[in-house]
Amino acid sequence: RSRMMEKISEIIINLYGEKLSTALITRLSELLYHYKELLSTVQPSSRDRRLAEQDVILITYGDQIQEQGFHPLHTLGNFCKQYLTGLVSGIHILPFYPYSSDDGFSVINYKEVNPLLGSWEEVRALGKQFRLVFDAVINHVSVYHDWFRGFTSGDPAYQDYFITVDDDPNLSQVVRPRALPLLTTFDTSRGQVRVWTTFSADQVDLNYKNPQVLLEILDTLLYYVSQGAELIRLDAIAYLWKEIGTPCIHLPQTHHIIQLIRAVLDEVAPWVMLITETNVPHTDNVSYFGDGHNEAQMVYNFALPPLVLDALNTGDAGVLSKWAKGLTLPSKQVTFFNFLASHDGIGLNPVRGILPDNRIDKLVQKALDHGGIVSNKHNPDGSQSPYELNINYFDMLCKPGGATSLAEQVDRFMAAQAIMLAMIGVPGIYFHSLFGSRGWPEGVKQTGRSRTINRQKLQRSELEAELSNPDSRPGKVYNRYSRLLRARASSHAFHPFGVQRVIQHSSAIFAIERISPDHTARVVCIQNVSGQGQTILLDQDLFGIHGQANRRLRDLVSEKYILEGRQNYIAMAPYQSLWLTNELDN
Repeated sequence: RSRMMEKISEIIINLYGEKLSTALITRLSELLYHYKELLSTVQPSSRDRRLAEQDVILITYGDQIQEQGFHPLHTLGNFCKQYLTGLVSGIHILPFYPYSSDDGFSVINYKEVNPLLGSWEEVRALGKQFRLVFDAVINHVSVYHDWFRGFTSGDPAYQDYFITVDDDPNLSQVVRPRALPLLTTFDTSRGQVRVWTTFSADQVDLNYKNPQVLLEILDTLLYYVSQGAELIRLDAIAYLWKEIGTPCIHLPQTHHIIQLIRAVLDEVAPWVMLITETNVPHTDNVSYFGDGHNEAQMVYNFALPPLVLDALNTGDAGVLSKWAKGLTLPSKQVTFFNFLASHDGIGLNPVRGILPDNRIDKLVQKALDHGGIVSNKHNPDGSQSPYELNINYFDMLCKPGGATSLAEQVDRFMAAQAIMLAMIGVPGIYFHSLFGSRGWPEGVKQTGRSRTINRQKLQRSELEAELSNPDSRPGKVYNRYSRLLRARASSHAFHPFGVQRVIQHSSAIFAIERISPDHTARVVCIQNVSGQGQTILLDQDLFGIHGQANRRLRDLVSEKYILEGRQNYIAMAPYQSLWLTNELDN
């Protein structure tokens, strides 16, 4: 047996004990052998290439962009090929499986493509152009999933697939992500049964204490790899294992299962990477890196979206700078997945303890003032507190119908994007952010769900008409974003496994130095987060050009040379971004 198989066996025994583990290890070995044979013919374009500065992930629904007479996945592939080739390297298609609710996150069948979106063939075709991220929605399944139907009908094979609660245990410690009941009563062949439903009554939690459940899920993940997944996003993974009498979040067994998934992938498909999605306080979030070698290669940087909003709304980058200064990574093999907007709202839990409560309250008020909605969560003491801002990111920065000019609105929005793109990690860009979309309150009225505000589907012809007009909001944002993405990809300093150093300046300035892993490339990223002009005195030692008369600094964003000769000061316009690199004329 390989060393990795020994590690896999050790984790399984740790989870289930010797007695239950023997059969599971044998069956898992057979599964891995099968997929190893199958995947020997799968050669993704980036199989031998780890992450680099060119890596940027688009986050999108499979039916995000629509066109009469074509499957949405076909249209998405064509659109991305035309407009995003050379700008993004990967596409995260949000759950594209048959589902019953939650816009895809109540999965009815893990191994099918929703026929309304297209087929596996169209998914694989997209994978020939871009790295694919698949969602592993493995905390729960839809009540319409065959496993749960088997459970309710009395099929003995599925009686232990879900978590039932018979008596009345104290569940007050359980951490709740949403203000909904934890248990849901279902009619089954043996009468009424209360089943654990962390997220909604249509999302029944899987019971990982049953080794068969774990085997089914590992088979599913390897199937995703066989269909072209190069990154797998572990959705809501923090809640995976339940123990009554505990908070049922971040339990050691959950980390063991992630370690097992990582070991299985390292054994069978070492080119595949894991991203964990844990919308929790920052210190808990980064625990999913494990020791830097044994869990996720990337974790969602959940504190970033609200901290960037705070900096731009107050004109004060102090808290953002202090937090960024404290960011550490446990190894050179892991990095952050940086994002500002997503299909979900803007989580507030990740910044509790980082942002003062009064600044969080101001963000909540700003969201309400700008037409957003605030979602609450239950606290152990029975109270509720704001959990998520449901608002489009552009709207959060620029009040819909407000008096500010379109030019200033775009400047503010792009300032936020420039901060995100400059940070150490791999950027994730939500489809709507690339085009400066506004919120969709009409959608909330249609669905009754707060998160719909940021999930409007677009017609390809209408979007393309706007993109062809450079003076439109989508045209302006797309062109500005394209410039930033090309600038980022042009310098090895932005490598996701490089170095990041925060530079202290005035409160209106957020500044970081990015250095490539081999220390050959350096870029200083300076962002004015205020609506006032700022004057920057540059530390010449930073660029190693002190005292040289013929020095030149090049701004990657504007592609212009600045700071020529012995000049020491740079004047920055409101919300301006500078990415400065040193070039010498000898």
